[in-house]
Amino acid sequence: MEESREREQEIPETVVGDEERGGTQESLPVASEPSAETLSQTGAAKVGADELVGGLTEEKKTSVSEAAGVAAETVSETTAAAPAEAVSPSEKALSETTTPTVVEGPVTVGGPAFISEKKIREGKMEVTPKGEVRYMATGRRKEAVARVWLIPGGAGEIIVNDRPITEYLGRTTLNERVTEPLRLANALGSFRVWATAKGGGLSGQADALRLGIARALVVWNEDLRPRFHDLGLLTRDPRAKERKKYGRKRARRGFQFRKR
Repeated sequence: MEESREREQEIPETVVGDEERGGTQESLPVASEPSAETLSQTGAAKVGADELVGGLTEEKKTSVSEAAGVAAETVSETTAAAPAEAVSPSEKALSETTTPTVVEGPVTVGGPAFISEKKIREGKMEVTPKGEVRYMATGRRKEAVARVWLIPGGAGEIIVNDRPITEYLGRTTLNERVTEPLRLANALGSFRVWATAKGGGLSGQADALRLGIARALVVWNEDLRPRFHDLGLLTRDPRAKERKKYGRKRARRGFQFRKR
């Protein structure tokens, strides 16, 4: 028994599968554990590589900051050397325009010329070259358009198309409709009213004059707006005649016919 064991120890190990197939198997190298000296050399190499990368990064950062400084200096020099933008005469005149002031003086019915104006939603205040102040507004109704100027002073006369209102409209009801805003504002004798009216008929022109006078009074005194608004004096009446349709006698009236 002891002899057989010794023989087995002397016989080298072989691969049975390779001998049966008639082939040989090459011995594979076995990885050995790295020594302490190898590990120390690897660590030193890694530290040197890290220092090299850090140095390159710092150099890159320095070069980028220097380039940014040069670009900023170039931009500042270009801005300082650029000439100032030219201002056109119209823009200069607009910048120098100031809010008009009310100038006391004689009031006369003049043309549409004025030296300054102040606009609001309902109309505008104009100051003529003679120093006259007037409040202008526009009223519309149906096809009629009326432009109204309120001129402080006078006896309270109302001139429409160069004719007195009583002569132009001819009906008392229309005259009362036109003067309603003046009566509500207690300014019936405080203004001279000068107006132009065109388009539509007398009724439409009367309503247009009424709206124009009410708007001009709001330009004169803003405190009248709530009261006039509640009474509907500042609202344009949108009602108008409906257009005729084909196949109809009027907008909706059909033609007369006989069944037999």
